[in-house]
Amino acid sequence: MATTTPLTTTGNIPTISPAGAALSAANTGAKAPKSRVVVVVGIIAVVLIGLNLRAGITSAAALFHELQQFLGYGPLVASILPSIPLLCFAVAGLGTSWLTRRVGVEKAIFIALALLAAGLLVRGVPATGALLGGTVLAMSGLAVCNVAMPSLIREHYSDRTSMMTGVYTFTMSGGATFAAAVSVPLAQQLGSPSMGLAAWGLLGVAALLGFLPVVLHSHRNSAKSDRPRVSMWPLLRTRLGLLITAIFTFQAFLAYAVMSWFAYILTSQGLSASESGLQFGVMQLVSVAAGMILLTLGSRPGMLRPALYLASSSTLVAIGAMLWLPTSLAVIPAVLFGFGLGIFPLVLVIISRSGGSTAETTALSTIAQSLGYLIAAIGPFGMGLLHSATGGWVLPLSLLSIVAVALMVTCHLLTSKRTASKTQPRTA
Repeated sequence: MATTTPLTTTGNIPTISPAGAALSAANTGAKAPKSRVVVVVGIIAVVLIGLNLRAGITSAAALFHELQQFLGYGPLVASILPSIPLLCFAVAGLGTSWLTRRVGVEKAIFIALALLAAGLLVRGVPATGALLGGTVLAMSGLAVCNVAMPSLIREHYSDRTSMMTGVYTFTMSGGATFAAAVSVPLAQQLGSPSMGLAAWGLLGVAALLGFLPVVLHSHRNSAKSDRPRVSMWPLLRTRLGLLITAIFTFQAFLAYAVMSWFAYILTSQGLSASESGLQFGVMQLVSVAAGMILLTLGSRPGMLRPALYLASSSTLVAIGAMLWLPTSLAVIPAVLFGFGLGIFPLVLVIISRSGGSTAETTALSTIAQSLGYLIAAIGPFGMGLLHSATGGWVLPLSLLSIVAVALMVTCHLLTSKRTASKTQPRTA
C-alpha cells in the first residue's frame, strides 16, 4: 500500500523531511553504479524520446488541409483536431503521478511510448474515427512523457540536469521542425496523408525499443517495495508549487498562442503564405538555439533570474513589434518570439531540480503541466475568437502582452530569496 511521504516546509517550499527522505531512499533502493554503456544507452534513449515528443503534432499540423480533403470531414472535426494535443496533455497528464507511483518512472515512460507508437500507427487507417482515436491515444502517451521526463532526468542525471534537459529539448525542437518540413513530401511519396502520418509511428517504435534497455536496467536494480505517495494538490498551496504552475502556464499559453497564429497573422497583414511560413521556420530555429543559450546562462550561479528575464521580456517586445512594425520587418518579431520560446527548457530544469524526492518532482510536474496545458488551450482558441469578433489583431495581441507581463512577474517571484534556494540550477 502506498504511503504519504512526510513533508516539511521551509519558507513555504516543500521539502522531504528526514523521515520522508529515509523512506524515499529505502523505496528507491541502493542504485548500482552505472557503466559507460548504460549511460550512453540512456542518452540515446533520451534523444529518441525527444525526437518523438513534438513530431506527432507538427507532422499532423502540416497535413491538416490534405487530411480534410482526403477523409472528407467537416469544419467541426477540423476545429477539434488542433485542440486534442493540449487537452490530452492536461487530462492524461493528471494520471502520470499515479502511474509512476505504481510502476516507477521508467516503466511509466515505456508504457507511454507504447501508446504513442500505437496511436501514430492507428492514424494510418484512412478513416476520420481512426484519425481522432489515434491522435487521442498518441497524445495521451505524449502527455505522460511530458510530465515524467523531468523526473527521469532527476533520477538518472541529477548531476547533469542542464545538459540532459538541453539534449532533450534540443531534439524535441529538432524533431518538430523536421517533421513539419518533410510531412507533406513524405505523404506524397507514400500516396496519402494518412500514410504520411502513420510513418511517424516507426519513430515511436524506435524510441520504444531504444528505451527498453533503460527499463530493464532499472528493473534489475530497483527494490521491490512500495513507492512513496506525494499528493500533487497540496503543492498548489505552497509558494514553490504555485509559482512553478504559474510559470509553466504562462509560457505554454504564450507559446501555443504564438505558434498557432504567427504565420496566419503575417499572411493577414500582407505577406505571402510562403514568406509567412519562412518566418515561422525562422522562429522555430531561433527557439532551438535560444534554449541552449538560455540553459547555459541559467545554469551559472546566480544567473537563472537574468536568463528568465531575457526570455520573458523578449516575448513582450516581440508582441510590440508585431503591433507596430511593418510586415517587411517580420523577421524581427520572428527572432524575438523564437528567443522567448527558449524559456521552455529553463522551466523544465526548474521542475527537475525542485522537490525533495523523485516522487515530489513528479507531483510538481504533473500539477504544473496538467493545469498549465488546460489553461493554455484557451490561448489559440481565444486569439481566434477575438480576431473574429474584432476583425483585427490589435486586441488579441494586446491581451497577449498582459500574459507576457504576468510571466515576467512570475519569473521575478520564482527567483526571489524565498524560493531561489530550491530552484537555482546547480552547475552541471
